[in-house]
Amino acid sequence: MTKHIYKGRVVTLNIDTVTLPNGVTVDLETIRHPGASAVVPMKEDGTVVLIRQFRHAAGGFIYEIPAGKLNPGEDPLSCAARELEEEIGYRAATFSLLSSIFTAPGFADEVIHVYKATGLTQGRQQLDRDEVLDVIEMPLADAIGKIEDGTIRDAKTIVGLQAVYIRESMR
Repeated sequence: MTKHIYKGRVVTLNIDTVTLPNGVTVDLETIRHPGASAVVPMKEDGTVVLIRQFRHAAGGFIYEIPAGKLNPGEDPLSCAARELEEEIGYRAATFSLLSSIFTAPGFADEVIHVYKATGLTQGRQQLDRDEVLDVIEMPLADAIGKIEDGTIRDAKTIVGLQAVYIRESMR
């Protein structure tokens, strides 16, 4: 049984009555989210393109890879290409899926599809009204250093950068 508590622009909050595999029945608060795509934009010289974006829930500016919510029925790859150009003003010749990750499976069903984008060419940045960000370019090794020193704390960004770093080091 599901009790609908709230439906907003981004998420829906439900209380689901669930019988667990051990036979116990509990009420669980569940956030429903349409999913998202995120992109690690990688230039030929090993530079990655990040954003430093204002996030109210995080208490200020954080470093991230470009990302955005899936529109109803939208293919994750199409979303990745759209967000890449909208947020940082680049198009990519090639996208490769790195991983599809749950963001907070204890209470949310959101899945983010994380891609690597290469063959970057200039497009046109088109920020939404609520997007306050700077585009930052740095060598991949420097971005990994920012994970290690705690500057980069966003989970999808850590997953994407580390996946690219591991794959690059295995070549």
